[in-house]
Amino acid sequence: MSKLVRDKIPQIIRATGADPIVYVADSEEYLASLKTKLGEEVEEFLASDEDPEELADILEVLYALAEAVGVDRQQLEKLRAAKESERGGFADRVIWCGNKLAAHP
Repeated sequence: MSKLVRDKIPQIIRATGADPIVYVADSEEYLASLKTKLGEEVEEFLASDEDPEELADILEVLYALAEAVGVDRQQLEKLRAAKESERGGFADRVIWCGNKLAAHP
């Protein structure tokens, strides 16, 4: 079983006396692995009791994904802020239930 892990995990494993088998992914495998990792981290957060460490893991993967597609953290934040300015955020807790049918005269 192969999976993307944080950069220091091989060192941490070696410190326990084990000898991890690792390699560096090419760009295509890295991007695919990041997408898989994002799903894993989201699932871990959803299964947790709103653990902020799980949110931090999601954010770390998002930053890595952004960089992998050529967007740095500052650009990502600018994109997020622009979208929030145009469409709003989620602070107002608005739930959409569809549209009412227009009345015909």
